[in-house]
Formats: sequence, C-alpha cells, structure tokens
Amino acid sequence: MSHDPSSSRTALRICPLCEATCGLTLTIEGTRVTGARGDREDVFSKGFICPKGASIGGLDADPDRLRTPLVRKNGVLAEASWSEAFDVIAHALPALVRDHGPQAVGVVLGNPNVHTVAGALYPPALLAALRTRALFTASTLDQMPKHVSSGLLFGDPNAIPVPDLDRTDHLLMLGANPLESNGSLCTAPDFPGKLKALRRRGGSLTVIDPRRTRTARLADRHVAIRPGTDALLLAAMAHVLFAEKLTDPGALADHVEGMEEVAEAVRDFTPEAVAAACDVDAGTIRTLARELAAAPTAAVYGRIGSCTVEHGTLASWLVDVLNVLTGNLDRPGGALFPLSATARAPRPAAPGKGFALGRWASRVSGHPEAKGELPLSALAEEITAPGAGRIRALIVLAANPVLSAPDGDRLDRALADGLDFMVSVDPYLNETSRHADVVLPPPPPSQSAHFDFAFNTLAVRNQVRYTRPAVPLDADRMDEGEILARLVLAVSGTHGAEPVTVDAMIIDRALGKAVADPRSPVHGRDPAGLAAALTGRTGAERRLDLMLRLGPYGEGFGADPDGLSLERLIAHPHGIDLGPLASRVPEVLTTRSGRVELFPAPIAADLPRLRRALDGRTGPEALVLVGRRHLRSNNSWLHNVAALRGGSNVCTLQVHPEDAARLGLTDGEPATVTADGGELTVPVEVTDSVRTGVVSLPHGWGHHRPGTRMSVAAEQPGVNVNQLLDGSRLDPLSGTAVLNGFPVTVKPLR
Repeated sequence: MSHDPSSSRTALRICPLCEATCGLTLTIEGTRVTGARGDREDVFSKGFICPKGASIGGLDADPDRLRTPLVRKNGVLAEASWSEAFDVIAHALPALVRDHGPQAVGVVLGNPNVHTVAGALYPPALLAALRTRALFTASTLDQMPKHVSSGLLFGDPNAIPVPDLDRTDHLLMLGANPLESNGSLCTAPDFPGKLKALRRRGGSLTVIDPRRTRTARLADRHVAIRPGTDALLLAAMAHVLFAEKLTDPGALADHVEGMEEVAEAVRDFTPEAVAAACDVDAGTIRTLARELAAAPTAAVYGRIGSCTVEHGTLASWLVDVLNVLTGNLDRPGGALFPLSATARAPRPAAPGKGFALGRWASRVSGHPEAKGELPLSALAEEITAPGAGRIRALIVLAANPVLSAPDGDRLDRALADGLDFMVSVDPYLNETSRHADVVLPPPPPSQSAHFDFAFNTLAVRNQVRYTRPAVPLDADRMDEGEILARLVLAVSGTHGAEPVTVDAMIIDRALGKAVADPRSPVHGRDPAGLAAALTGRTGAERRLDLMLRLGPYGEGFGADPDGLSLERLIAHPHGIDLGPLASRVPEVLTTRSGRVELFPAPIAADLPRLRRALDGRTGPEALVLVGRRHLRSNNSWLHNVAALRGGSNVCTLQVHPEDAARLGLTDGEPATVTADGGELTVPVEVTDSVRTGVVSLPHGWGHHRPGTRMSVAAEQPGVNVNQLLDGSRLDPLSGTAVLNGFPVTVKPLR
C-alpha cells in the first residue's frame, strides 16, 4: 500500500506506556506519528496525557528499534528473514525438550506483556505447549505480594480491590507515588487530578512514604516512615482498631471469618511496640487508625514501596485487613473489585477451589512457587547449577532481567555461558536480548492494536476501549500476535501451520466449555456455528470478540442485543462507559469457605518473622536504600527516547543534607554505595525530599554493557541499582525480591 507522505490525519490510540491507559489522539503524516495529545472524548481519560504519552512518536520512530529478526551466526547476531528465524527455533527447542525434558526450557515474561494484546493472549498457549513450570515474571520484582494476599483472602490472586478514588472521603496510601508513576494496581488516568478532587470535596489524603514525593507534598498528612516497616505500622493500626472497639465490617460481616484470630494475632503490635522500628511515634499511629475508622468512607492502598520489602505479603494482607475492619472493603467510597468486560460472567456465589502456595519448588534453592511462578531472583542459579532439570534454553518475552532483577552481573554471565539456546521477543537489542540466538522484534505502537486485558481488571471505573492499529503494518514487520502464535507452533512441533490455527484451537476449546455450561447464554448451541459468527480481522480480534460476547456485559451471541461485542466496541472509538465500581461480594469469592478468610494459615505462619522485626532497630547512622520512579520513565523501557531524558529523569543518589554532612558527601560529586551484591559509583544529589537514614536511587538504569543497540540510553547509562543486591533477600511467601529498605554503606569517592 502506498502512502502520500504529505498527507496528515489523526487516529486514536490507547497509550501502552504505563498503567493509566490514557486515550491519545495521534497526528500522522504518511506513516509517521508526528504528534500526540490527549483524547478529550475518551470515556475514561477525558483528555489527560503525561510526558510519556506525548512522546510516543519518538518511541514509535526510534531508529534503534529492530525491524527484522536477528539470528546468531558464527557467534554474531545478523539480520535474517522471519521464516529463517522460526526455522531455527523449530529446529532447536523441540529437540532440546526431547533430550532434556520440558523443565529445561525457562520462560521469562516482562512488564510490557501486560501492555499489549499479544502479551496478554498468547503466553498461556506458549506455556501449555512447552509444558514447563520454569516460569519467571516481573511480578516477583513488583506486585506478587498483592496477588498472594488476595489469593489467600479471596481465593483468587487476581481479585485485587482498588480504591474508589472518585467517591472516597479518606485515602491512606503507602509506598505509592502516583503523581510520578500515574498509578499502579489502580488504573486511573489523571491520578493527580483525582487526588486534587478528593481534597476539593473535603476529603483527606494521608501518604506514608520515606520520601517527600510529589504525591506526599499534595497530602494532608505525610508520615516519613522508616523503609520496610509498613507491615508493623499497619499491624499496630489494626491493634488500635480492636483495642478501642473501632472495628465495624458493616455489610461484609456475614462474609468474613477469622476476625477474632486477627485480633489475637496483632495483640502484641501496640503502637508503642512498633514506634521505634517504624520511627513513627505511637500517638501518630493511633491518630492514623482513628481517622481511618472515623471517615464516612475510606480506602487503604499500598503499592510497590510496601510490596518489595521483607514483609511485602504481610503488608499487602494488612492493607485489606484494615479495609475489612473499617467496613470499607467492597463498598462505594472504599476498596472495590472492578468488573472487566472480558472477565468471566458473574456466577452465583459458592465456595471455590481456593488458592494454594508452594505446589512445586525451584530446583536449586527450593523456593516455593506463587501463582505458578518462581522468583526471578533465582533464574541465574537455575541456569548455572548442574544437574537434572537445569534450564538450558530460555524464551524471554519483553523482559530485561539483567537490569530489573538482583545481581544482573551474575545473570549476565549465566545468559552468556550457561544456555544452549535463547529466544527473545523484544524491539530492542538490550542488556538481556543481546544474548539471544534469535531476536523477534514486534512492531511499534502505531502499528499495533490495543486492548487492556489486565488493567481493566484494576480500573477505578468500569469501561471498555479498543483501538486498532493507527498505521498499516510495514511490509518487513510482523504483528506481535502472529509472532507469538508462530512461536507456539515452532515449540509445539507444528511449525509451518498457519498462525490462526492457534487462535482457532483456543476459541474452539473456550466455546466447547461454554456450550456445556448450563449457566452460559450459549448452553447447548453449536460451537462451530458460534465460532463462525465471530468477527475480527485477526485471530486476536476474534478471541477478543468471543470474550466480550461471553463476558459480564456481553451480548451472548444474541442473548442480549444491547450487550457488548467487538463490532459494537469498534463503533464506539472513544470507548464505552460501564459505570462506577459496585459491590461484588460474595460472587467474587472463590475461597474454600466461600467467605473472606481473614487469617489464612500461611499468613499466620509468617507472623513470627514480623514479631522478630520489632527488635530490628538500627542505629542513628545506619542507611537503607529505596528506589524511585520518574514520570518520564518506565523501568528500563524509555531511556532511549531523547525527549524523555534530562530534567529530573536522572540517575543520582538522593541523600538528606544531615546524612550528607555526616558522611562528607557533596552535591554533584560521586560516592560509592555498597551492599550485599556489590558496589556502585554514582553522583550525589543532596535533598531534603528523603528522610534521614534513607538514600534513594532510581531503577531501570545501567545501560553500559557492550553489544546493545540503544544509542541514546548509552550516552547517559547511569548505574543499575539492583546490582547492589545478591538475590538472597526475598519475601518468603511471594518470592518477591527485596528491592527497598535494604542496608547500604555510602562513602565519598576519594
């Protein structure tokens, strides 16, 4: 197809660069994105945009993005055809599985997978084809504690309640900085605007964070807690609620068990007992609990700063314990469970299978699985330690664990020397993909469709939006859905079949279950006829159509003519508003009891470890490190976009003035930072935005390794904060790396 380069038009695109999922209006000249602004008619974001979204054209046209596959020949990655690349994969991986078994192949899923249609739809088919349990994802560097606590409390690790930002009267926020991150596990375009609206309507915002972040500056109350002690603070707040008879679960009372056990479990965590460890005085802790109980509606919300710590799962559990005790779980203005358009249609409330941890364990260190995943921190040893079941091949989908996981140097060596074969699906030759034998590059955002399968399950308002590619696919590129479908075929021994057969198989299986289910709107109907009725240009679109039709708002293949389908969604290019969040208990519960199990056994077993932390007081000169996020960055993704570099988006070690004076550190001069995993040299930034005893270094940096093709990032590489860790510090329940609140030593570089 030819294009007139002088022509200019606009097209809609949902931004894929963070969890806010804002609607964009792109300006396109020929096939190039030349501008981006917020879509004012978007039913969810209503025109909001951040610097990342505004710079999407620069990301889209980045000359360092790979256009064609790379295949390693004689030790060097060289451009190859798509057919050659898949031929190599089909020759190598099935043979390796035959010789060494399915566990010899590991799969790593990175954060970007939840930002693409293909990343949501195809990895389950890939894992099923491989039959491997060696799955590692970015979750164990981020939100896995919340999945585990939700699984234990509600029976479903993906049933994560989110704060009802538009209606709450009081928001208590821990370890979150949505004015920089745009929100996380709480999908909310214009999070800053929603917090300001909370203040305008007379509500209150409390932020608990060791840094005086942009979000903390907006708060009515900022509590500068010692990093890593969130669970102690929350346990003390729960103690106050019980001791002062401030508990009232309200309408949830008949659906909760274990409250008396929780009361006994937190009896020793008095405000006085935790005050020294948290460095928060007992009076403030009591005030926090009383304010939470007194608010007409309230929500407690914790994020990465309370997850990636030693007691991340306990902190995540206690967040929802407080929401339950104050009657704010599952009520408007509190914390509610969203209902996505592609979720399973609601069923009558009934006990379920529940959630189990540790169904298998990692080969070397015996780390228990969580949600079917092993800790990403354990990947290197699973490659290098000899013995049966050693990972010999790796498939890496949109992940850069050399930068994102602890001890990247060790993993870097493992990828270089310990693997027989590696495939990477990535648009860049980065610190991880440079080790691959085959690199398969997906197209840029403008040439990709977008639907938020994951983030609609976390959205603060129920809505549904879909955007088709804004620009036709270039002749030398392959759609990401086709890439992953062909990868499934290559590893399953059906290489050469049409990629749509993967989607057809999944559709047939789903329809077979639906027609056999008496509660389904298509019960008893012909699955072949239903499959023929699906619309869509691609297999992925047909699967989306199926999910919409059978989902909670769906038209059910004619059962509800006003319901959702792909065709109806495409007819509403700015999206369809499905209304505010609503109470969903008990239907959302799939625990074995059919109730909220407030004091599950794994939590009870981990509480003694938290009690021991009461004595873990540090001296006044001890330092701990926390990460930080920049508004114009997203992990290691965006450092190659020139428009997003500079300003506050720099790799510096933030140090409080008192600590700087005590340690002899000078603003702008280099210092050495030492911890379990090694030593880094980094410029100092003296600022009172961090509390005393705390230093802060951003994550996602360290672009200095040879063999990458990220020229802009390499100009200002920064340092990899995760190299300070050796991978030994984990939250035992979730396998999540302790990336925040770990001890460091800082000295001026002499």
